Amino acid sequence: MKALLQRVTKASVSVDGHITGKIDAGLVILLGVQNGDSVEDAKYLAEKCANLRIFADEKGKFSHSLRDVKGEALVVSQFTLYGDTSKGRRPNFSAAAPPETSKPLYEKFMNALSVLEINVESGAFGAMMLLELRNDGPVTLMIESKSK
Repeated sequence: MKALLQRVTKASVSVDGHITGKIDAGLVILLGVQNGDSVEDAKYLAEKCANLRIFADEKGKFSHSLRDVKGEALVVSQFTLYGDTSKGRRPNFSAAAPPETSKPLYEKFMNALSVLEINVESGAFGAMMLLELRNDGPVTLMIESKSK
């Protein structure tokens, strides 16, 4: 499982012109689920996202986590994180888990963040979405669950 984190001052996601999720300061989390991922992967990544110290203290050092700053999370499903571009010109997405596997894990991930007292907003799983964000820093990091 992969999570691409972007620290933001605000963000929103919409489907067919209707906003499905909107946050102020916090993280946009693009979440990709791979074949073989499990509930443990979702819980691990949620804990890591909530507690990773990527928010600045008064000296500008990365000392605070999403939980510390009481930030919010906008979680968007993103199977393209598992796009393999090593051959040809068209990405191969065969490593991405199918929807019947990835949707429950996407939901488990969001639930695990909520349990950690993070306000979670989301896109619409499997839909074409428009994501608008104001990247803060910019700070963008990729986190992967424990290796298979």
